[in-house]
Amino acid sequence: MDVGDHAAGAGHVPVMLGRVLELLAPAVDAARAAGRTPLYLDATLGMGGHTEAMLRAHPDLRVIALDRDTTALERSARRLAPFGDRVAFEHAVYDEIPGVLARLGVPSVDAVLFDLGVSSPQLDEADRGFAYSYDAPLDMRMDRTQTLTAAEVVNGYPPAELARILREYGEERFAQRIASAIVRERERAPLDSTRRLADLVRTSIPAATRRTGGNPAKRTFQALRIEVNGELDIWRRALPAALDALPVGGRVAVLSYHSLEDRITKRVLAAEAADTTPPELPVPLPEHEPRFRLLTRGAELPSDEETTTNPRAGSVRMRAAERVREAT
Repeated sequence: MDVGDHAAGAGHVPVMLGRVLELLAPAVDAARAAGRTPLYLDATLGMGGHTEAMLRAHPDLRVIALDRDTTALERSARRLAPFGDRVAFEHAVYDEIPGVLARLGVPSVDAVLFDLGVSSPQLDEADRGFAYSYDAPLDMRMDRTQTLTAAEVVNGYPPAELARILREYGEERFAQRIASAIVRERERAPLDSTRRLADLVRTSIPAATRRTGGNPAKRTFQALRIEVNGELDIWRRALPAALDALPVGGRVAVLSYHSLEDRITKRVLAAEAADTTPPELPVPLPEHEPRFRLLTRGAELPSDEETTTNPRAGSVRMRAAERVREAT
């Protein structure tokens, strides 16, 4: 997601809300049909918009709401207070799902949502340091109880590691030039502000490139945010953990905002939806049949109307799946 452009003025609107409700409703119905109180896991609570809509749509629904950002939890708790004890709030990163469920004594959840974008308050509050459109301390921590900040990355990482992060996480073709410029600048004085970093990136990139594609710092800021928050490593662990927590009929929906996250999502879901019977055998083996079926054909995109009214939705890609077989 282009955090700088978003921060310039989008509202707190849940992304692809109608489609998320549509995709997850059958999982809630399946729980009721099985005689269970339906349980929904919002693994990335944020402002709580998706959860509020789910609670209103399903009066018997109970919710486990996770977020690594204590500020988001506090705000959403106020927003969702009318729903009382139907919501359990948990300060946790989404790869900690197995531990959270074990602590709560919950064997499974019926529906799971991951909205992997940076939440609006994180972008709109200048002191969080996510956006290049504000001058702020280089922070970028989603969980402000952790120690690693973006300032520590740019001022402390070796040049080769900086270039790797920019290249892999930001898909930045001028990664080496930018990393070299950062190293030269930090030798003069530590880089501690978003404005200085954004200006440095801009002057490191050829003039012709600066004239197209939006703010030239957006890829660098994305890369640093992913590194500071361990986003891709966490996501590689979190999605399989969530799938394991679903019963037959349970569903997961994922909203990704850049190609790296979406690639991991696509790979994990495709593997779960594949028949792994050895090709030399004449018939599928039951224990090798798919555990999940895909609910979206490829990645679904938001409507033109939504991207017009909600800029945060501009880069979203949604994938969803339903569990069809228990593990053997």
